[in-house]
Formats: sequence, C-alpha cells, structure tokens
Amino acid sequence: MSGNLNIAIAGIGTVGGGVVKILSEAASLLEKRCGRKVVLKAVSSRDCGKARDFKVGSDVKWYDDALALADDKDIDVIVELIGGADGIALELCEKSLNAGKHFITANKALVAKHGKRLAEIAEQKKVAFAFEAAVAGGIPVIKVLKEGLVGNDFSRIAGIMNGTCNYILTEMKETGRSFADVLKEAQDLGYAEADPSFDVDGIDTAHKLSILTSIAFGVPVNFEAIYIEGIRELSLLDISDAHELGYKIKLLGIAVKRDGVIKQSVYPCLVPVDYPLAKVDGVNNAIFIEGSYVGKIVLEGPGAGRGATASAVLSDIIDVASNRFTYPFGVPVGSLEKCNYTGVEKHKGEYYLRITALDEAGILAGISDILRDEEISVESLLQKPVKKGDNANIVVITHSCTENSVKKAVTRIAKIKGVVNAPKVLRIESV
Repeated sequence: MSGNLNIAIAGIGTVGGGVVKILSEAASLLEKRCGRKVVLKAVSSRDCGKARDFKVGSDVKWYDDALALADDKDIDVIVELIGGADGIALELCEKSLNAGKHFITANKALVAKHGKRLAEIAEQKKVAFAFEAAVAGGIPVIKVLKEGLVGNDFSRIAGIMNGTCNYILTEMKETGRSFADVLKEAQDLGYAEADPSFDVDGIDTAHKLSILTSIAFGVPVNFEAIYIEGIRELSLLDISDAHELGYKIKLLGIAVKRDGVIKQSVYPCLVPVDYPLAKVDGVNNAIFIEGSYVGKIVLEGPGAGRGATASAVLSDIIDVASNRFTYPFGVPVGSLEKCNYTGVEKHKGEYYLRITALDEAGILAGISDILRDEEISVESLLQKPVKKGDNANIVVITHSCTENSVKKAVTRIAKIKGVVNAPKVLRIESV
C-alpha cells in the first residue's frame, strides 16, 4: 500500500459538504491514521456555481455527470451521496464497482434494495462496498456488529433509527402540540423533507433495519419481509396516556431471531420510561444489541446531520486507505443463509388499547367480557372522569398475549353499541 488515495464525491449537498470539510481540515490527522494522504480529486454536482459554505480546491475536477466519475482513471474511491434506490445512484454504483473502484455510500435505500447483488460485484472485483453512514448517522453500529462484536451470535437488534420521528414524538410529549404542528416545525428546521413520507411512515427505519438484520443474522437483505407502521395516526392523547402509565412512545425498528426464524418489524410502541431507549430524545438515534457473549448493549448518538453522517463516511474512507475493509455484510455473499421469516401476526407481548366510547353504563363490562373471552388478562386500566356529554377514553394495558387475540378482541369491541371508533392498539416493548 503506497501513494495517495484519490477520492471523488457524487453529490456535494449537506453531507457531501461535510466530507469535503473534513478532508480539508483534518488532512494531516487522516494521513497519520492511515499512513497515506487522502486527496479529493473530483466532485460531481448539477450546479457547480451554487453558493456553498465550504470551499472545493481549485485543483479538484468538476463533473456535471456523476457517471463520468467512474471513467476517471485517477480516482480510487467513489463516494455516493445522491440518494435514491435506483436511477443515477444505482448506475454509478454498478459502473464504479465494475471498473474496480471502491464505492462508499450513505444511501440506505440503495443498500436495502440492491445490496446483495452489489456486494457480489464488489467481492468479484476485490473492492470495498461500504455503507457505515447508511444506518444511524454517527453511531458506528455496522462496525460494531462486523468487528467489535464479531464473536457474538446475535438474537435481537432494536432501535430508534429515524431522528425526524424521534424529534416529532419528543416535541409532542414535551409541548402538547399536534403531530401536524410539530411536523411543520421539523420541516422548517430541516429535520424533515418537504415530502416526509419515508420518515413518518416508517420506510426509512425499515431500510436501515433490513441492513442491520442482514449483518447481525448473516442473511440476505429482505426489506419486503418487514412489517411497517408509521407515526401519522398517533394522537396527543396516546402520548399523554402512555406517560401517565409510565411509558414513552417511540418508533422502533426491531429484528428478532429465534429458532432459526426472523421477525422484522417497524412500529410505534410504548417503552417503559426507565429503559435506555425511552431516554433517547430529540433527533438522536439509539441501537440496542443483544449478543450471546456481550449480553445487552446500547449505542446512542446523532443519527443524522452533516457532521455525524460525514464522520461515518470518513470512517469507511479510512478503512479503504488502510486496506482493512471486509465483506459488505460481514460474510461472503455465498455464505449468507436462507432463512424463514414470520410476520407480526406471530407477535406475543403486552399491549396498549385505547377505546373511545359514550359515557354510558355497561360499556366497560362489555369490554371486560370480550377481553376475558379472548384470553387477554388486564394488567392495568385507566379511565379519567369526563364532563357530561363528552366521550370517555378507556385505556387498557394487557399482560402478555398474542397478536391474534388482540385483533379478535378489537374487532369485537368496535361493534359494541356506544363505542365511537375502532380501538387504538399499540404494542409494548421492554428493550
């Protein structure tokens, strides 16, 4: 290993700008840590003349077409920060790897959809396909799974993987504002996109979860096997009731492997306030890992933002510069094991049920009868006094029961005369 490592960056927006700044401001430190100079040789951007809060050296080549970077014989590593599962990002990745160039990306959608095939190309060409920045921003969770905890057999990965959702849920609890109001604020602050669907509907978390599942359990990425619920339908009432009962509501991505079967889920759930993940607020992320020897650990930190994500990109760059990159998913693609998956219908645990009903005699008795019939034991019940003429909200916390039993009970409860809406159901996770 000798000579400079020459880098090209496709997409110099927020994160790309952060990478440019680190390469410039920490050049001597990076050289000490990997034994060679890391040099920015080229960038691609649709608007080279756009005003930016960072400087690109005068000797750096500019390309309008990102695909041209893969043809530049001076480039050793392509860093893709364009985004999107398909289109130019996928074309650039395929072309770069086939040209024998290392490829580094923060693009979780690309890895979740095409990761296995792209990893195969990288293995064949003996180059890196690295994506530390694709999951949890500045938290080095991929390195922890692939390197720091490599001697462990993992049984569970769970975490807060989307800073936008965590910010919204935190602000709703702290300020008493509605989902719509806090979402608008998140967009104004740059935490949420103009179209926030990927974030608030759980898709972004699911992309990240599919990657962690693959690395932790040694199986191909399987985004399609994930059960997904977002946070759009959460109300302030649910958040305040959860708090009164000793819980916080968090959007979690959860992957569990038991007896050779994997269950992947993304949904908002109640977490006891004294558990580590419940204490992670704002835009921060946190990942819970359970390993055979290490036991239970939690990694917490900034899950997005220029500095955090750029830092993760640089860690992959330095690995390449030091020639210590390994298989993208921890093992050769041919060693990824086929596995059976189960859906949320097999879930078993505690549940939160909120039933809105007329303030009339007999309704609570009817609810109790149905829960008994479906073998659902009640752990606690909350019913606040209501003003005459207002609807009552009855909140039930169950003991451990099955998803199927809860669904049957909810269907029957919705048909009770005087019950206003279908009951709200949230799962409880003790992670």
